[in-house]
Amino acid sequence: MLGNRYLIKLLLLASLLSGASAAVAKDAAHPSASQIGVGAQYDTTHVYVAPEEVDKFAMSFLATFGGQSTKQVVVTVTPTPSSTTSQLLQTPVGTVSLFGFKTPIPYPFGAERTGYLVTDLDEAIKVAKEAGADVLVATFPDPIGRDVVIQWPGGVNMQLYWHTTKPSYAAFETIPENRVYVSPDRVDTFTRSFLRFSHGKIVSDDKKSAGVEIGRPKDSYRRIRIESVFGKMTVFVTDGHLPYPYGRELTGYEVKDLQATLTKARASGAAVLIEPYTSDGRAASMVQFPSGGRDFVDCGATGSAGR
Repeated sequence: MLGNRYLIKLLLLASLLSGASAAVAKDAAHPSASQIGVGAQYDTTHVYVAPEEVDKFAMSFLATFGGQSTKQVVVTVTPTPSSTTSQLLQTPVGTVSLFGFKTPIPYPFGAERTGYLVTDLDEAIKVAKEAGADVLVATFPDPIGRDVVIQWPGGVNMQLYWHTTKPSYAAFETIPENRVYVSPDRVDTFTRSFLRFSHGKIVSDDKKSAGVEIGRPKDSYRRIRIESVFGKMTVFVTDGHLPYPYGRELTGYEVKDLQATLTKARASGAAVLIEPYTSDGRAASMVQFPSGGRDFVDCGATGSAGR
């Protein structure tokens, strides 16, 4: 039981197992390779903001969730020439990799949703490709390890990384929720692929979820919840007819008190885009943190009260 807790979603521009397809259920029960994930506390949401807004974003985000930032450095984090500020915002409910590019951002960087730490990058790439992922950016070195950018069926991009020196981070108080939007035509392929890679499980697959969760209160839609060593994932299956700002969220952050968190967010310069609502036992809201317009950066709030 999580008690009266709530979930906050970070936004960035850019029901039962029996409810899933038989192929999805089969692959979830028979993973193809050994576990290569490390833990949710080593996974980060990638946020790109204008360089002059980096400090404002960091201050607002940390004031809202608590925690601290690593030292800001200026580095090249792409395989081609570029320059960006880089730092980790580490909070009790999730971590952000914050970038403020001083140069144009090389393609396809900025479109990846998350960074997942793996035990062996070459093995992780092999498993991902066997599961159906495409390699968008081949393996490349960064200042502290190696990286690759992959894309899952349905157009979901993420970065996998490995550190030369093994990191050691405290476990989160609550596990972040990666939130992805996939079309009805590709969702079973996406789900099957990600489950095979992550060795995860389908927690729920609700084909009649309340449309208020995607800004369409008169409608219903399909929602799949997945859990794995990489944390939580919610898959929204839609036709793409999404009112602003739905569809832009990347990560859900669960907090103890939604209203108190929103008060902190407002006081730190963030804007509440969607006022709190309740669905599926969760209170929800959406908040936009300072971003400077380089990329659209918001934070939204959904909650998970009474679970």
